[in-house]
Amino acid sequence: MTIHVGNAPCSWGTLEFGSTQEDRTVYASMLNELAESGYIGSELGDWGFMPTQPDALAEAFHQQGLTLTGAFVGVKLCEAAAHAPSAETAVQTARLLALTADRLGSAIRPFLVLAADNGSDHVRTCNAGRIGPGMGLTEDQWSILAHGAEQIARAVGDETGLRTVFHAHCAGFIETPAEIDRLMGLTDPALLGLVFDTGHFAFGAGGCDGILAALDRLAVRIDYIHFKDFHPTVGKRVCGQEMDYFQAVGAGVFCELGQGCVDFPAVLAWLREHNYSGFITVEQDVLPGMGAPKESAARNRAYLRSIGL
Repeated sequence: MTIHVGNAPCSWGTLEFGSTQEDRTVYASMLNELAESGYIGSELGDWGFMPTQPDALAEAFHQQGLTLTGAFVGVKLCEAAAHAPSAETAVQTARLLALTADRLGSAIRPFLVLAADNGSDHVRTCNAGRIGPGMGLTEDQWSILAHGAEQIARAVGDETGLRTVFHAHCAGFIETPAEIDRLMGLTDPALLGLVFDTGHFAFGAGGCDGILAALDRLAVRIDYIHFKDFHPTVGKRVCGQEMDYFQAVGAGVFCELGQGCVDFPAVLAWLREHNYSGFITVEQDVLPGMGAPKESAARNRAYLRSIGL
């Protein structure tokens, strides 16, 4: 069992929403800072942030001695008509991942990290962290979403051999513990895994208390892990002031590791007890220009070393 530690472009303010090419850190600088901070892998980031040709992308990762760990792809899963073009988008990204990994000679295969079009629905975006009755999917929408997720995962697997893992994400349609459980119950484990993001889980659950129980409950579906912390004081302010998701991120709801309520030593112990192998990806979602990403990344890596990782 070997656990490796990576990071992702979102920790440098490169998000699939809320940022543009003009206000992002240049990818080569971001990868250099990531490597200098002690990480050995990175996710791809939004399509177009890094090179979209496998030779160029592999060279960028090779120069820094990094492994390509996966790519986040948010698509319209609640609309049946969007499933086919969404599958094309996912397969395009997965091909880039697979071909780049081949060129790098990576033994660890990257994941296609699938999500349900986060930040596009007004109600879900404005109520992130406090989803209540009447804000969820209808029965028909649940069926459509689950079918779409399986269709995309099947296409990715058939075309590239890569595994698709679903990312429950605040400001999306799968956020709360109950919603995660339901999606897992509606989908085939052979087709769709789960990336467990500690910070998004805590934000969607209203706190960190249920993380270990959720890991136990979802153990057979978890293929990949994101280490993200959640600041409960900021979370309470977000709810009290009725901030939307983007305002919550800007307020620092996702803080440096060890500064929030996620019990990372306990999560790490759980992973080791369950023989988790592969990458843990550290994420500290920030908006463009927010904070000091390299310094935060270095402190996050130092924190993980302090707990034995």
